[in-house]
Amino acid sequence: MLTLSQVARCGIIISMVRFVLIDGNAIMHRAFHALPPLTNRSGELLNAVYGFSTMLLKVIADLKPDYLAVAFDTPAPTFRKMLYLGYQAKRPVMDEGLSGQFPYAYEVVKSMGVTLVQKEGYEADDVIGTLAQRAVHRTKGIVHSGIDEVVIVTGDRDLYQLVNEKVKIYGPVRGLSEAEMFDEKRIEEKMGVRADQIVDYKGLVGDGSDNYPGVAGIGPKTAVNLIREFGDLGDIYRNLDKAGEKFGEKVKEKLIKGEELGKLSYKLATIVKNVPLSVKLDKCRFEFNDQVKESLANQMRQLGFKSIAERLEGREKQEARGPYRVNGKRDKKKGDGQLGLL
Repeated sequence: MLTLSQVARCGIIISMVRFVLIDGNAIMHRAFHALPPLTNRSGELLNAVYGFSTMLLKVIADLKPDYLAVAFDTPAPTFRKMLYLGYQAKRPVMDEGLSGQFPYAYEVVKSMGVTLVQKEGYEADDVIGTLAQRAVHRTKGIVHSGIDEVVIVTGDRDLYQLVNEKVKIYGPVRGLSEAEMFDEKRIEEKMGVRADQIVDYKGLVGDGSDNYPGVAGIGPKTAVNLIREFGDLGDIYRNLDKAGEKFGEKVKEKLIKGEELGKLSYKLATIVKNVPLSVKLDKCRFEFNDQVKESLANQMRQLGFKSIAERLEGREKQEARGPYRVNGKRDKKKGDGQLGLL
């Protein structure tokens, strides 16, 4: 029997079964801030939906998923808010121009027959973590789902902790037009710690965007050095004397004083991988066939995304003229430029 490396050397192509999980909220937020305020003829702001739709098509083209699901947050408070009232307390209220676009994004997902997953009390991150865990779960070396690889589409670094041999992150790096694949090696290069140590890192330094403090006075450089020396947050606290000898008594004092908040921050940073979801992996199977393209093209026309519809129908013109307006006026330079993202 040939090993995988021997098969590769023989030039035999092995079909990899891939499950793509999209962080809907992260992509919508990025699209809203990356694109000009495009509106349809009725004056409805739809730039985030447009960007979300183009990113969805880019993901399908680039990653060719066999399974596909999109996760969104819900308006309900999450368990993290129950743990710490200050969680995300400093985040501004979502712009009405963005919040009003989410129902349209849901319709785009549904028009493609793609599974949309939400769970009250949890964030989209937890839903993604749970589905990723189910997809690559092994018992005695057997992957029960038949899925070889999970790719998470997000710009949210919180999800870096999910990366392992079977799970990667595909993250937008310039607006929505370019993306980079993050594996274990790339995460460590970028963050200074392994993917499985991201929660330990956040336990120490906290997270300003989610408003949890970490250990006061412990910055990124010291956190990385502590983790590299001791491994994880638990081992750091089991070796406080050694930490003091290695990094100074002031660091030890900060760790002792900030232990409670550090361990709370660790809990807040940890993505849940056992959310009680009713969705079955088989329901996430996806094929971008003619029927799906037709349904999506119809949805794009309803939204006024003429250039995307024509592309899906194979009738794209040399110069697509979408019915988009910037600040109430049709902006050919900006609007049509964005229509050419894909």
